[in-house]
Amino acid sequence: MTDTVAAGLCVRLVQQQPIPLDATLACAPGEMLALVGPSGSGKSTILRCIAGLWRATEGRIGCNGQTWYDAAAGIDCTPQQRGTGFVFQSYALFPHLSAQDNVEAALGHRPAGERAARARELLARVHLTGLETRRPALLSGGQQQRVAVARALARDPQVLLLDEPFSAVDRVTRQKLYRELAELRRSLALPIVLVTHDLDEAALLADRMSILHRGRTLQTGTPRDVMTRPADPLVARLVDMKNVFEARVATDGNGARGLVWNGVKLEAAVPASFELGAPVCFGVPMSGVLLHRRDRPSRGERENPVEGTVAECVTLGEDTTFALRVAGSCELLWLRVPSHVARRNGVMEGIAARASLFADAIHVMPWQDLSRETPA
Repeated sequence: MTDTVAAGLCVRLVQQQPIPLDATLACAPGEMLALVGPSGSGKSTILRCIAGLWRATEGRIGCNGQTWYDAAAGIDCTPQQRGTGFVFQSYALFPHLSAQDNVEAALGHRPAGERAARARELLARVHLTGLETRRPALLSGGQQQRVAVARALARDPQVLLLDEPFSAVDRVTRQKLYRELAELRRSLALPIVLVTHDLDEAALLADRMSILHRGRTLQTGTPRDVMTRPADPLVARLVDMKNVFEARVATDGNGARGLVWNGVKLEAAVPASFELGAPVCFGVPMSGVLLHRRDRPSRGERENPVEGTVAECVTLGEDTTFALRVAGSCELLWLRVPSHVARRNGVMEGIAARASLFADAIHVMPWQDLSRETPA
């Protein structure tokens, strides 16, 4: 890490206990970075370290040319000196103060005569005009969240930190808050770090996402890249990629590299770093698996076709998810199709079916023993 960070946030944190950390992240001005991982993976601890509410044993935090924390150099700026805006999961509003007074409480750095007008301006910015005098108990969950955002912005922060900010509101309110946050961030030239356990939320809101496991940064990239091109089988499991299998690198009769999976040759792009005959893992998102129509074939069905028997089938509203037990193996290949397609093709447990794995959707990864529940 360089001595200064010209623009944006740059973080490197290492500690062994009480919560292990080995995390590296960067977030540019105007960018939203989502930290995603299971409970206990260190997501909230990283936010607290950035804000100055917790000190990692080793590491460095820099923002916009300033060093906020450097364990080796003995630098540790106070939370007030760092100027982060923090929206907590519980919102942490003062229950005895009105919405406006909650925001004014974060405006101590401004002259007293400016605070009331600035608080009203920020509340208007988050669509709370007319509710300035209400206390938190008289506000809905979504309104409380907006007050918390306004209070975080009141500090004129260099970084905005959001810790599971939508977890306490209903689905309809959450969708509305998503739109408002997207609108708000267009006017903020700030790095925004969002902690969430919801992959769909991260994919919807963030420019990039970092996958964390036991405090360690496993992969960072665009949501699409991380979710369809995971770095290894552990990341694949953490992003809920159901179709992850073991195979071997092979060639076809023309010398083209591909995979052999359960005796089936698969056309796939295999990086040159994987030697011929080497064991590998591969993943394919459910969107990369095509169900064959029972009434007539299509050209796409010629690509990596497999057959088997439907082992599980669940219909949830407009979508049906089912598992095809691949012939000659115990492997389950998961597919998701519109429910009307499932009905038209008579998809139900016990029927024979065929599917194709699109070659460009197959992602080859280093080998790991998939029989282990949680790879090390």
